Amino acid sequence: MNINQLETFITLSKTMSFRKAGELLNLTQPAVSAQIKSLEDEFQTTLIDRNQPVTLTDSGRVFLEHAYKVVRTVEDMRQRLADLENTPQGHIHLGTTTSIAMQILPRVLSYFQNQFPMIKTTIHSMPSSQIMTSVENGSIDMGIGYLFEKHPGLETSVLYFDTFELVVSTNHPLARYSHTTVEELRYIPFIMLSPDTAGRRFVDQIFQRLNIVPQVVMELSSSEEVKRMVELNLGAAIISKMSAANEVRLGTLKMIHVSELEISHPVGVIYKSGRYLNSAMQQFLSDLKGMPETHFIGSE
Repeated sequence: MNINQLETFITLSKTMSFRKAGELLNLTQPAVSAQIKSLEDEFQTTLIDRNQPVTLTDSGRVFLEHAYKVVRTVEDMRQRLADLENTPQGHIHLGTTTSIAMQILPRVLSYFQNQFPMIKTTIHSMPSSQIMTSVENGSIDMGIGYLFEKHPGLETSVLYFDTFELVVSTNHPLARYSHTTVEELRYIPFIMLSPDTAGRRFVDQIFQRLNIVPQVVMELSSSEEVKRMVELNLGAAIISKMSAANEVRLGTLKMIHVSELEISHPVGVIYKSGRYLNSAMQQFLSDLKGMPETHFIGSE
């Protein structure tokens, strides 16, 4: 049984003429007869009394009632699918770092959900190193993170550029300076991000290249935790400029310029190549890619 057969049966029930039904459906009379016969064979009953005038049998009347329900259900499904294309809706599982989730996403999601209230977004906080893996294995739909490396099977699109900067408490000895040399970093205690974070990998590479062995007094899993410890003057840190912007503006942290750290790092959206993107994900991706960099790095 297929929907065309049901639609043919409904049309025939209205016209009570194989010829007229064929004309309305752009079918030959034998084609209409064949479809009705196919339904009768499948359900092992007689639906049409073919004596003149053509009428529905008792089985035909019961069948007609259910045929209408099935066709209406299919039409409703078609309409809902069309609505998904015209009015984006659905659920997006987005993975990102704690820092990006707190500093960047509120602006982005506030705009997005005002425009598309039928789209639900769930944020999964995770280290940068886990984002690409989670996108690849399907545990999240897409991610936003640092694009330090290419990953087979994943698509990326740059949203903005960030740098990593030296930050200290306003009570730290270096706080009196606006810049310092990389050599000074040999002699101060450091609060580090944990080794599985993008920021830590960058810092390790810088120190290794400069033959510096930092005095690590503490390792923490997120920039938010690192900032709290730096504010207590328990050590200095090198973290994302974006993540420290609010504290620097409020005066609880001081950012110290170090020339060797002047490297821009792309931050972007990550999604799996070739996977089906529902209307919610398509709209989210389209909006993210269309946003100017100032939307991400502008003031709160």
